[in-house]
Amino acid sequence: MGVTFLVAALAGGLVAGGAWAGPVERSERPILRGSAAETVSRSSYAPIAPGQSLRPTARVRAAVLAPEAAPQEADQPSGSDAGLRAWIETFTPRARAQGIGADTLRRAFADVRYDADVIRRDRNQSEFTKTLWDYLASAVSDSRIDNGRAALREHDTLLRAIEARYGVPKEIVTAIWGLESAYGTFRGSNPVIGSMATLAYDGRRAAFFEEQLIAALQILQEGHTTPENMTGSWAGAMGHTQFMPTSFRQLAVDWTGDGRRDIWGDDPADALASTAHYLAENGWVTGQPWGVEVRLPAGFDYGQASRDIKRLPSDWARDGVVGTDGQPVRDHGQASVLVPAGHRGVAFLVFDNFRVIERYNAADAYVIGVGHLADRLAGAAPFQAGWPEGDRALTRDERMELQRRLSAVGFDTRGVDGRIGPITLSAVRAFQRSRGMVPDGYADPALLERLRDL
Repeated sequence: MGVTFLVAALAGGLVAGGAWAGPVERSERPILRGSAAETVSRSSYAPIAPGQSLRPTARVRAAVLAPEAAPQEADQPSGSDAGLRAWIETFTPRARAQGIGADTLRRAFADVRYDADVIRRDRNQSEFTKTLWDYLASAVSDSRIDNGRAALREHDTLLRAIEARYGVPKEIVTAIWGLESAYGTFRGSNPVIGSMATLAYDGRRAAFFEEQLIAALQILQEGHTTPENMTGSWAGAMGHTQFMPTSFRQLAVDWTGDGRRDIWGDDPADALASTAHYLAENGWVTGQPWGVEVRLPAGFDYGQASRDIKRLPSDWARDGVVGTDGQPVRDHGQASVLVPAGHRGVAFLVFDNFRVIERYNAADAYVIGVGHLADRLAGAAPFQAGWPEGDRALTRDERMELQRRLSAVGFDTRGVDGRIGPITLSAVRAFQRSRGMVPDGYADPALLERLRDL
């Protein structure tokens, strides 16, 4: 969210399968930013774990395979208006020590109430049920493409000027705008101060949200907006492109020159320029694509499909990894092979700019959605390869069962957390090899059934 720290979800993998489901957020804003009519609800699309890894052995077979108990009461909010008011009293000296004035605090907290719904949403994000292809069907829908092209036409002069200043393609900026707020249509209506205060008082990540609250108060004190206009998602992501307060403080810009960095108003100029500035400051390479769809040769070694393995496209081409036209991909820079749905889905060579978009939201689904939507806005065709559309996503309980069963038969996942990260991916591949399957690391219901049959 904010660009950077999706506080929204701490649990679980990303999509059905998991050959691509790595850590999800390295940034500072929550992925559940506000619902847009044409977007997949974030809560159904990903239990995305934030940033510096906020997301984070069997003894006997029976113990390994036993389901874990889930506490019920922990999901229920326990705070109150009175409790929040008492917390604000203890918070005020800390805010004053960081330069927040008494008048700013008085105005900001005048109408703040404890928001139990915010706490419920923060505590109930663990399940991810959408496949990548279902997500992309919404993220890169015909209506989103049409609306994006209309936005490009309407804001052509602005977007071209932003691209010239920061070196980030106008289509990438527009695609982020489209996924974050449906091109400004759904910017979030939760009072940011109330949400941040509630989460700092009664949430799971009190220190993180208190930091966001301080930043939000600093934004108010600097006069960029008012408490009434500072609205956003339940988790505090704000404006057209959903900046978290700390990210706003660090990287938002005053494009219009009016003395305010206004990402909330109807004019999207400051928000779009801030997004480009954010990407540029995080290392955007001008002229380099985020990724390119490729064809893999028969017998491809899927152990090479790793973000840790980087080669020039010309080197990959010598091993048969070529563009959809059968020609080597241009040497835009070092690239890795990504197979988010295993050998039956689309394959990519992804470049450093994939990582830069990850800084905005580290879910691979999001990065692919932004990249592909940007390509479509620029006139590119849909992906040529298909997806295993008959598959469904594994639930978090099923992913945990998968890990328990893999470990029980000798393919150690080094823990059971419901995330298909690199260690579990390696265990899946080893199991697949042992059974004569294509070792692509793709964890689907059929793989789980194979394990259940042992």
